[in-house]
Amino acid sequence: MTTPPHTDRKVGYARYTFRLRVSSIARRALSGEWDRCRWVWNQCVAESRAAHQAGQECGPARLDKLLTGWRAARGWLREGGSVPQQQTIRDFAKARAKAVKDIQNRVPVRQRAGMPRFKRKHAARPTLNYTRRGFRLRDGRLHLAGGIVLNTDAGPPGVWPGTSG
Repeated sequence: MTTPPHTDRKVGYARYTFRLRVSSIARRALSGEWDRCRWVWNQCVAESRAAHQAGQECGPARLDKLLTGWRAARGWLREGGSVPQQQTIRDFAKARAKAVKDIQNRVPVRQRAGMPRFKRKHAARPTLNYTRRGFRLRDGRLHLAGGIVLNTDAGPPGVWPGTSG
């Protein structure tokens, strides 16, 4: 068996900072996207609890299948992008796995990451996660999955426009 040739090419990551000007239309679209993702999160919590009561597994693969059914049955859910909704399921699965791992490792209760809970509209901060395929930058605009377009003031990486870096 041969070993692969050694390459000196380093793979790195770039980090960019943008200031977004969010119009009232884009703000409404982002708020709607957040509401749909929050609903998906809350459904994941309910399904996870029901599966636990029934003694069944509830992993991300099962939740992804359920998301397909939820999107087929609800037109308002289909209006949003599937990328942030799938990412919501991945985030939920990661949070649940961390909580289960803490229980199995007998981490003291006050140090444990608790099981994911329902998110209330006015108590939870609106956050959306997008994968690389969920957005693109084109012509000074940020295009998000679901047809949301935001204007950007692009600056050099790590520096806000209008500030010295």
